[in-house]
Amino acid sequence: MKTSPGSPKTGVLNNSAVRSILAALICIFGGLIVGFLVLVLLTAFAEDISVVEAFSGIVIVLGGPFSGGSAQDILFQMGNMLFQSTPLIMTGLSVALAFNTGLFNIGAPGQYLMGAMGALLVSLSIPTATVPAAVVWILALLTGTLLGVLWGAIPGFFKARFNVNEVIVCIMTNWIAANIVSWVFKSTGDRFINVAETKVNFIRKTASNGVATATFGLDKLFAGSYMDISLFIAILIAVVLYVILYRTTFGYELKACGFNKHASRYAGMNEQRNIILSMAIAGGLAACGAAFWCLNGAQDFKWDTYLTLPADGFNGIPVALLASNNPIGVIFSALFLKHITVGGSNLAAQTSFNEYVSPLIIAVIIYFSSFSKLIKDLLHRRVTTAQHAASVQPTPPPDGKRKDDAAAEVVKAKEE
Repeated sequence: MKTSPGSPKTGVLNNSAVRSILAALICIFGGLIVGFLVLVLLTAFAEDISVVEAFSGIVIVLGGPFSGGSAQDILFQMGNMLFQSTPLIMTGLSVALAFNTGLFNIGAPGQYLMGAMGALLVSLSIPTATVPAAVVWILALLTGTLLGVLWGAIPGFFKARFNVNEVIVCIMTNWIAANIVSWVFKSTGDRFINVAETKVNFIRKTASNGVATATFGLDKLFAGSYMDISLFIAILIAVVLYVILYRTTFGYELKACGFNKHASRYAGMNEQRNIILSMAIAGGLAACGAAFWCLNGAQDFKWDTYLTLPADGFNGIPVALLASNNPIGVIFSALFLKHITVGGSNLAAQTSFNEYVSPLIIAVIIYFSSFSKLIKDLLHRRVTTAQHAASVQPTPPPDGKRKDDAAAEVVKAKEE
C-alpha cells in the first residue's frame, strides 16, 4: 500500500490555523445570514418598514463604526470600540487559557468583579497628593489582578484536589463575588459611591483621585472617545500568552494536561499544579481586564452587583471559541464582536428598526460562534477521511513484475 500526503482538495485544510480561520468565517457568515433573515422577517410584520431597509440594515451592522456618519463620528466610535474591546480581549484570553488546559472557566464574571473591586479600592483610597498617580495606577492594577488570581485558584484547587467539576464551583464563586462586591462598597458608606454626581448606584470615577490610564494623545486622535493605551497592553499580554503556550515547556505541560491529565501525570508532569495555575492565571487575566476598564478614569462601575453579572465575563466564552482558543485569534474575534456591536447601535439610530433588533442580531452571531469548534472538527475529519482513502489505494506493480506477467501471458497464449 502507498501512503499519500493528502488529497489536493484537502491539502490546505491540513493546517490547523487554516481550519480555525475557516471555521470562524463560516460561523460569522452563518450568523449574519440568520441576522439578515430576522430583519427580512420583521419587515413582513411591520407595515412602515420596507424590505430595502433590511438590506441597508445588515450593511450598517457590518460597517460597525464606519457606518457612523461623518469622519468625526467614525473616529469617535472607533476609539470607543477599541477601548471597549480591551476587557473583552482579557476575558477571552482567560477562557482560552483554561480551555487549553481542558477546563471551562465560566467563572470569568466573578473574577472580573473581584478585579474591579480591587482596582477601585486602591485607586480611590491612596491620595495622589502624597503618592504619584502612576504608582497608584500600577498598585491598583496589580491588586485587582491578584484578587482575580486568588479567585480563579479556588475552582482550580477544588478541581485538582477533589475532582469537583470546575463549572459548578465557578458558578458558585460568581455569585459569591457579586455579593462580596456589593457588601464591601455598601459597608463603606459614601466613601466610594458617586454621590457628587448623584449616581448613587455607581462608584466614583478614578479620575476624581487623579488616577487614569495614560492616553499618549490617543484621546485626541479619536476625539471625544475614551481611548487609552490599555488596548496595546492587552495585545502585548496576548502575544506573551501565545509564546508561553506554544513556545515554552510550561505551556506544553498545560496543553498536555488538557489533552489527557492521566497521561501527563504518567509522563512526570504535575497535573494538579498545572490545573491550579491555569485557573489562577485565567482569573488574573479576567480581573486585569476589569482593572483596565475601571482605571480608564472616566468609566462608571455599578457596585450593587448582587443581582447581575458583567456581560464581558460571559462574552469572553464566544470570543475564545471563535478564536479556537488561540491567544492571537482572541484579539481579532474580540475586535470583531465589538465592531458589530457598534454597527448594531447604528442600526437602531439610522433605520426604522427599534433598539432591540441590534442586540438580537449580535446575540445570533455570538450564538453561531459557539459552533466554531464543531466546524473545525468537521473540517479535520474531512481531511483525515480523505487521507485515509488515499492511503488505501493499491500501488501499481513494479516494472519487473509487469514484464514477468507479460511474458507469462505470451507463453500461455502460445500453448493455447
